[in-house]
Amino acid sequence: MEMKDTRSGFGAGLTELGKKNKDIVALCADLTGSLKMNDFKNNHPDRFFQIGIAEANMIGIAAGMTIGGKIPFTGTFANFSTSRVYDQIRQSVAYSNKNVKICASHAGLTLGEDGATHQVLEDIGMMKMLPHMTVINTCDYNQTKAATIAIADHFGPVYLRFGRPKVPNFTLENQKFEIGKGIKINEGKDVTIVSTGHLVWEAIEASKALEKIDISAEVINIHTIKPLDKNIIINSVSKTKCIVTAEEHMLNGGLGDSVAQLLSREMPAPLEMVGVNDTFGESGTPRQLMEKYGLTSIDIVKASKKVLSRK
Repeated sequence: MEMKDTRSGFGAGLTELGKKNKDIVALCADLTGSLKMNDFKNNHPDRFFQIGIAEANMIGIAAGMTIGGKIPFTGTFANFSTSRVYDQIRQSVAYSNKNVKICASHAGLTLGEDGATHQVLEDIGMMKMLPHMTVINTCDYNQTKAATIAIADHFGPVYLRFGRPKVPNFTLENQKFEIGKGIKINEGKDVTIVSTGHLVWEAIEASKALEKIDISAEVINIHTIKPLDKNIIINSVSKTKCIVTAEEHMLNGGLGDSVAQLLSREMPAPLEMVGVNDTFGESGTPRQLMEKYGLTSIDIVKASKKVLSRK
């Protein structure tokens, strides 16, 4: 299995967009290399704006650019893309439905050794609560590239979340990315596993482990947190009668939270959540942190067994 980082998928998608659409502009907060925006910068220097360590200013400039018909893609770490500039996003982008694409790398715990001050585990919750905001969390290089290209054609603010480490690149090359449409990875009859971002691969590995003990898991890739694909979740749970959510995010406010709301309104069923439980992260390798905070395929298997016992 080829290993590639999702942030490079963003860079590749932005490069392709730059060639296709002259209204695409890119803004970066002093992290051009980390966001893989160098190709766009080198090929379109007149459409690339290095704002420096001034993230709030970057969001304000991007909002202003939309008035002239530009489609701005902003780039910095997920923590700085949300927590540092939430007021600017709320007031200047979401409130007036500006066509800004907020592209956020180094999300979750797996940026690793940079530690808790750079990790962010509450960003999905922050962004999905904003009216007009679309929230996307991709699982691999190919999907991130496809999502980057797709959001340029979607009018309105988008939060695109991706990561730093190299992860298995298992989705189709040159795929068509549909905002708000989950993807069923495999059929199952005993338990539904819905996952997002880096944990999609962990969910696939968990389903293989469960199969060895005669548990049939249906795995669904929920790349769009908002709008949530309600139909694919309800249809699956109507069959399996129980569900596990898995995400590299805080339990509060994340995918599991959205699924719990959906089930409580439309189809009450046993639910277990795999995610970070009300704590900040720390320094360590990505794998060490995934293991310590319970975000591995082993943890998804445990949650699946637990939810099955509640059916």
